[in-house]
Amino acid sequence: MFLAQKIFSQTFQGINVQVFNSLLERECCTYHMGKKVNAWFNELEAWCSQATEEFVGSSWDELKHTRQAVVLLVTEQKSKITYDDLTSNLCPALSTQQLYRICTFCKIDDNEDRNVSPGVISNLKLLITDEDEDSRSFLLDNDSSVPFAADEISNCMEEKEFANVKPAVALADNPNFHFLKG
Repeated sequence: MFLAQKIFSQTFQGINVQVFNSLLERECCTYHMGKKVNAWFNELEAWCSQATEEFVGSSWDELKHTRQAVVLLVTEQKSKITYDDLTSNLCPALSTQQLYRICTFCKIDDNEDRNVSPGVISNLKLLITDEDEDSRSFLLDNDSSVPFAADEISNCMEEKEFANVKPAVALADNPNFHFLKG
C-alpha cells in the first residue's frame, strides 16, 4: 500500500503543478475556468472518498495550491475580501506573487464586486517589490524526483505466499492476459 500511496501522491502533485500553472495564464485565469476546475475537483474528491485511505492516503493535500486558487477564482464578491482574509484564510499556501497574478488577471469586466479591491492588490504589489528576486517566481516547479527511498519500500513489504498463483503459461488462455503471449 505504501507504493500505491506514493504513486497517487506523485500523480496528484503533477496534476497540481500543471493545472495551477495553467490557471496563472491570462486566458485561463477566469471565473468560468475556476468553475470548470472546481467541478472536476468535486468529481476527483468523490473518487478519493470512495478509494480507501490505504491507497489514496493524503494525496488530496497535494492539490492545495490549485484548490486555493480555484476558491479565489470562483468567489462571487471578491471586493469584500480583505488582505488578511486572502493570505490567512482563503489562500495561505499561495505566495504573494501568485496571489498578485491571480488578483490582477482575474478581472470580470467592470463589475467591481467581482474583482479584488484595489487596496488588496496594492498591498500585494508592495510586498512583491520588497521580496528577494529569487522568490518572485509565481509558477510551481514540477518535482519529478522519486518521493521515497528504496529502503522505505523494503521496510513495508510483507512476505506473501505465491504457491497458489498460476504460472504465466496457465494465464495465457485468459483474454484478460493476452499480453502474455508473445
